[in-house]
Amino acid sequence: MKLAIVRQTYNPNGGAERFVSRALNTLAGDSSLDVTLIARQWENATGWQTLTVDPPFRNRTAREAGFARAASQLFNRFDIVQSHERIPGATIFRAGDGVHATWLEQYSRILSLPKRWSQTFSPYHRYILQAEKAMFTHPALRKVICNSQMVRDDIVRRFHLPADKLTVIYNGVDTAHFHPDVRKLTMRDALAIPTDAPVLAYVGSGFARKGVATALAAIAAHPGVWLLVAGRDKHARKFEKQAQSLGVAARVKFLGPVADVRQVYGTADALILPTLYDPFPNVCVEALACGLPLFTSQGCGAAEWIREGENGWVRDALDVSGYRQAIGEWLSGRQAGKTYAVNARATAEPWTLDRMAQELQALYRELLR
Repeated sequence: MKLAIVRQTYNPNGGAERFVSRALNTLAGDSSLDVTLIARQWENATGWQTLTVDPPFRNRTAREAGFARAASQLFNRFDIVQSHERIPGATIFRAGDGVHATWLEQYSRILSLPKRWSQTFSPYHRYILQAEKAMFTHPALRKVICNSQMVRDDIVRRFHLPADKLTVIYNGVDTAHFHPDVRKLTMRDALAIPTDAPVLAYVGSGFARKGVATALAAIAAHPGVWLLVAGRDKHARKFEKQAQSLGVAARVKFLGPVADVRQVYGTADALILPTLYDPFPNVCVEALACGLPLFTSQGCGAAEWIREGENGWVRDALDVSGYRQAIGEWLSGRQAGKTYAVNARATAEPWTLDRMAQELQALYRELLR
């Protein structure tokens, strides 16, 4: 079976890219699959071929459109094309980035009126919305892989796809690599964090969209709680200033990109991600596998895995008082000996990379019947 997987570029810090890398590495071990990656650029890898498609472009709209045109011309070489980009003509679309219209709606909640207008009339966003609609209505599309029920329901609501065209395959995680043993990788001494201090971790880029401001405001009410912020953001200085104005700068560590994210998980006691919109972030699966309970939002697909007060808490992305209350409950539970870490690990354990690969392989076999 000749399988093509399409993803435009590789970003080592990107959740979608990590999913594709994991899928490629796992599927490459299946001798019945001849796997090819179609991309502008990717990490060096063995086990699959890479077709480089890199047409020139002047701006990001031209970048997306040019890659889509060039990549789609190769689709007829393959039995199945699984695209992670909004390109009409693929057999399978993995909606790892969710629904663009929903992303725009949620992100607009933190934009000024002029920026909302700019977003509305942006040629780039108009192109993505048009491409998304064309892809979902294209006759070649036979299956949509969603990484959460949230995304599945949103696609049904907006594009009226029949139920048998959508399937949910959750992100897999290497449960041996991401394991509570990451405690051995703690950076508490290096960061001068007290051994017994409760530590929250935020991991990801896009600080504004993913809720760093909410996390900073939430810990202000809990003077013993520390916060690690791991990831790159060109506006990081703005959030450092917010930490100073809130009086929490002394217990907030802006780490920048971290080569081994397990060091962050090994230093923390819980993950906080009050994101406006995230279909199902890999960081949530990884953190749960490491035994970290999760504070997240209703706009995050990982909320589907949360049992309130057992392995995490779910609030609106902008509900600072709600997160303050949830953190207070977590602190009280820690003192009472609640098994948050055990519950978190148990949540992630079934969702292995092997399980993800088996579900993908079953889907391919179904399509080739």
